[in-house]
Formats: sequence, structure tokens, C-alpha cells
Amino acid sequence: MALVKFKPTTPGRRFGIAEDFSDITANRPHKALTIPKRRTGGRNLYGHITTYHIGGGHKQRIRLIDFKRLKQNVAATVQTIEYDPMRTTRIALVEYTDGEKAYILAPDGLKVGSKVMSGLQAEVKVGNHLPLQSIPEGTPIHNIELEPGCGGKLVRSAGGVAQILAKEGGYAHVKLPSSEVRMIKINSYATVGQCSNSNHINVSLGKAGRKRWMGVRPTVRGVAKNPVDHPMGGGEGKAHGGRQPCSAWGQLSKGLKTRNPHKVTNKYIVRKKGK
Repeated sequence: MALVKFKPTTPGRRFGIAEDFSDITANRPHKALTIPKRRTGGRNLYGHITTYHIGGGHKQRIRLIDFKRLKQNVAATVQTIEYDPMRTTRIALVEYTDGEKAYILAPDGLKVGSKVMSGLQAEVKVGNHLPLQSIPEGTPIHNIELEPGCGGKLVRSAGGVAQILAKEGGYAHVKLPSSEVRMIKINSYATVGQCSNSNHINVSLGKAGRKRWMGVRPTVRGVAKNPVDHPMGGGEGKAHGGRQPCSAWGQLSKGLKTRNPHKVTNKYIVRKKGK
């Protein structure tokens, strides 16, 4: 995928960088594998706002992605590479030899006409879904299961890639994009390859309107509010009372560790992220 840099004909165009979608091969999704997205506007059933900054945006349909790849040892052919408004990476429509169709995450290098497979009989190549015990160390992987059979949970966004460092005692040591090294059961499945659309990180919206198209409404700074509305509000001028940055409910927003130090799964983390 390449990027498009606009001519600075307006202030919004000056800094705008968009995708050219040259890797997309279909304009419309396979409707049988989509459902409408329910819009809440951030409100609950009583009409009260429970999540701020949500509303508007373009109509969308949710693509039903097969993260589990349950149809094992059956070859499938890639029909199309498509855009998914729900995620940053591309998706691929595959058709199995028995005629069934499904959406999967499209790894980098997957083309229309490529063959993919899931299961113990699958070879180690881009797009195939195998247990970690069958994947050699150092192979790039994505869409990794945390527990066998639960479906891929880790490394699913654009450009995401993980790596198997070692295998011992029924576990594989997997290095995640955050640099965290985590032990995952060796019979958990993962897909070979790196998530597509790695250039997504270089996209620049350029103007507030493009954020509104996504259904994100404006955010007001806490210091610009009144004391009744925010802990950092009020004061003459741009004062905030020397208080640390926080949310409207007093939760610190910088440097606060939010992971429970007594969480049961902490024992599976070999090296914490950022260390």
C-alpha cells in the first residue's frame, strides 16, 4: 500500500496524508458475512451519556472475521483483499474447496489466488494457521491465541508482528510488538506472517473533519471547564491549581499503572513491555 500526499490547496489538505487503497481488489463486502453496526452515540438505554466523544460518522457494516480458523486441513483460495472499517489491517475473503466462504486477517504478501490452510497438516507459509509447536523459532506470526481454541486475541492491527523466541515445558516464549515477552501454551494457534497495511502509522488526518467521519466528536480540555465539571477546571486564566493531569473522575492520566499487580496471568509474563 502506498500513501497519497495532497497538494496544500487548503489548510486541511496541507498536512493530510491518506492511503491510496491500491491493494484493495473489491469495492463491496460479501454481504452474507456482514451485520449492521448498532450506533449508540455514547448513550445507554436511559439516554444518558456513558462514553464521551462518540457520535455521527459514516454508516458501517461489521465484517464477521474468522479468528479461530476452525475449518482445519481444508485448503482455501483467496478471492479478494478488502478494506475493513472496523480495523486498520486488511482482510481477505477466502473460499474453501467445499464452497464455504470466510473472512480472515490478510497478512503482508497474501495475494488473490493464494492458497491458505489451517491445522496440523498446513505448511509454514504466509497466511497458514498452525499451533505454535509446529512453527519454527524466529518465524513472524500474528493473530495469536492466548488459550487453545479461544481464537486469535493478540497482534491483529496493521503492521503487527510477533516472534517465537524459544520453546520449553509446554510453553512458547513469544515476543510481542510492545517488546513484552510472554509464555503462551504451545498448542495455541497463530497465523504465519505480518499483518498487512504497515504504512497505516504514517497516515495523517490533516483536519478535524476526517475524525468526525469516523464517529469521533470533539474533546474539551479539562482546564477549560468549570470546577463543577472537572477537577482541573476553574481559576483565572489558564490555571489548573498545580494538579496532576487526570480524568473528570480524578483518575490520573499520566504514569499510573493500571494493571493489577496480583493478576493471575502475571506469571506468564517473562519480560514486561518497555523493559
